[in-house]
This record gives sequence, structure tokens and C-alpha cells, in this order.
Amino acid sequence: MTGPGEEMHALVERLYPLCRSITGDGVRATLDIVGEYIPLQVHEVPTGTRVLDWTVPQEWNIRDAYVADSTGRRVVDFAASSLHVLGYSVPVSATMPLSELREHLHTLPDHPSWVPYRTSYYKPEWGFCLAQETLDALPDGDYEVCVDSTLADGHLTYAEHVVPGQVADEVIVSCHVCHPALANDNMAGVAVAVFLARALAEQKPHHTYRFIFAPGTIGAITWLARNAERVDRVKHGLVLACAGDRGRLTYKQSRRGDAGIDRAMRHVLAASERPHQVNEFTPYGYDERQYCSPGFDLGVGSLTRTPYAGYPEYHTSADNPDFVSPEAMADTLAVCREVFGVLDRDRRYVNLSPYGEPQLGRRGLYDALGGRSDTKQAQMAMLWVLSLSDGGHSLLDVAERSGLPFDTVAAAADALLGAGLIKE
Repeated sequence: MTGPGEEMHALVERLYPLCRSITGDGVRATLDIVGEYIPLQVHEVPTGTRVLDWTVPQEWNIRDAYVADSTGRRVVDFAASSLHVLGYSVPVSATMPLSELREHLHTLPDHPSWVPYRTSYYKPEWGFCLAQETLDALPDGDYEVCVDSTLADGHLTYAEHVVPGQVADEVIVSCHVCHPALANDNMAGVAVAVFLARALAEQKPHHTYRFIFAPGTIGAITWLARNAERVDRVKHGLVLACAGDRGRLTYKQSRRGDAGIDRAMRHVLAASERPHQVNEFTPYGYDERQYCSPGFDLGVGSLTRTPYAGYPEYHTSADNPDFVSPEAMADTLAVCREVFGVLDRDRRYVNLSPYGEPQLGRRGLYDALGGRSDTKQAQMAMLWVLSLSDGGHSLLDVAERSGLPFDTVAAAADALLGAGLIKE
């Protein structure tokens, strides 16, 4: 997986510098780049549109912003990093003393060299984010303050990519595209989603896979509002975020706790013996909380490496491309592919020779296993599949009850199907 890891990291580096927010040209520029890798259907939803209990806000765009000292030197400069401006800052052009300016400055005293990420989406405000050590070095005096931004009626932008499947039942993969200059949260998630979509397209999957690239919270709410009549097609779902740090994998279960995605993820993580953690659902976090809201109650979990707010670099300038690794992103991608492989191959079967154990030897099933390093395990898988193929148990049920790897169970089912001993 080294190759995809390097390619995903290169995509993160391309996306990282763009100034994104919940609306605006930064989101569009992000989707333009993603669209070079996979075809996208881009949606523009006008300001003022009612979406569930929310309303699409005004669109925010910014051209320049800075704080300059008496010599004209920019001591805080949006051109150096989009994190330097409080997200959704209203326009301002003024000169004021440092004592007054301080009320609009945000720092991280515990990490004096880092710049924090702060926003004010739904309250008119302006401000700057800077390193504490920069603030400490500022002398008293007057400073020129400029935020050259617009907050006006426009649109909220999100995009979808669909990988057609053999059935109309859908798996959704959702990631947020609203954070500026943060690599792990969430350009790594976007990159993994892009390469997951490309990998699935090569496999002709069973399910139809719908990838959603939307601003956090308001984007998922908008998607749900616009698709409320068809969400019954969604059988499984996964929110991807923080996909590239070097921490262990963490899976947050859906609100149901026993959804297909929950079971498949638990099985794959346990069978792989990767360092991992499985957490219960909480109604806080990423957009899984929107998809799992009780009116929809979709089976959507969330996969991260280190969870949100679980690492010091979270929502700071230290979450840069050097913080994410190609190996970690490749590992996240591999787990997603394994989990969706389970969901795509999970079936229920009926044993066509249920009275006593059928003779496997005369059907050549034992001979077909000759030379396999896991011959005994494969034989046991056949017996388990025959035993539980009563129309009420799926292959994942078999794998969980037997303790055997899903791939081994699925291979046994394929062999028994070919021998005419079971039917779907």
C-alpha cells in the first residue's frame, strides 16, 4: 500500500493551503481538485434555503487580512496561513491600540508557537489567530487592522460521487471539506475517500457507493434534507475523518450499535490484530451524529485514527502535512476496503442437504483444499457454513460465531455454492 499512501499524501499537500469554510470559493476550489481524481456532481444550495431545522447561511469569501504595526509590517498575515483569520470574520478596516485589539486575538498559551483554528459561523464577529510568542513580542501602540472579506447571499456547495453497484442499496461515505490549513482534520479523510472510491470502481461492487464531500454539520444536514425521501436506500455508512495521523485506529459505532457497519468493522479490526479501539456512540463529534439522528437513524459509524480533540495538534497549525503519514493513510484505506468487502460479500444461504452432514469428499471439496496452509481452518469453515445456512444466519454471523476470518468463511460458501450444497 506504499504507492497509494504517497499519492494520498501528495493530494493532502495540494489541498492543505486552500482557505476553506462552510461556504465559499475555498470549498469550490477544493472540490475542483478532488474532481481531477474522481468525477463529481456538485450541488449549489442558495442562502436562506430551509434545511431541516437549519437555514443555509450567507456565503463567506475573503481576499486578504492582516494586522500591521506602525511601520506597515504585517505582524499577522492571512497570506502566510488561512488559520490567521477567525473563520467567517466580517469585514473590518480600522486602527486601534493593542489593548483594544487583544479582545479579537486568539492564541494557545500552552503551545506558544502554534496558531489555533477558530471560527464564528453564526455570530457576526471578526478576529485573528496567532502564536502566543508572536503576541508576546508585540509592543504597545496602534495597529492597522484589515479583514477584506464579504458575507453575502450566495450558496452552500457540496459534491457527490457515485460508484454504481449491482444493487440500488447504498453505502454512504462522508467527509467534511470545510477546514482550512488542517491536514489530518480533514484533508487526510478526503484523500482516503477519493482513493477508496477509485479502488471500489475497479471492483464492480455489490452495493452502490455514494461519496459525500460536504461542509461539516450544515453540509450533512443539507444533504439529509435534500435526500430525506430516499435515505431508506442507505444500508450502511461511514464518516471518515482524521485518517492520517500515526495513532491507532478508532471506530465510533453508530447510534444503533449493532448496525451492519458496526459488526463488520469490529470483525475486521479484531481479525487483523491491528492496534485499535471501538467506542460507543455519542451525539457529539463529526457528521455521524447527523446521519444517526433519531428521525433518520441510519447505520453510520465513524472511522478515525486518533479521534477529534484527542491529539494536541488538533485544530492548530501543527496539524500540517508533516503530521500525517502515507503509511497511516494507506492503513486506513486498507481497513475501509476490507470492511466494505465484508459488507459486499455478506449473504444468507440455505443448506440444500440439511439432513445429516453431506459427503464433502465425493464432491471433491476436500481435495480442492489440498496444499493450503489453512486446510483445517477451511474445512471447519465449510462445516460452519453448512450448519448455520438456515436462511437466518449471514456469513458474518458464521464468522463471528465460529471465530474464523470472514474471508475464509466466504471462500467456503463459494465452494459449497459451486458444489450445489447451498443456495442464496
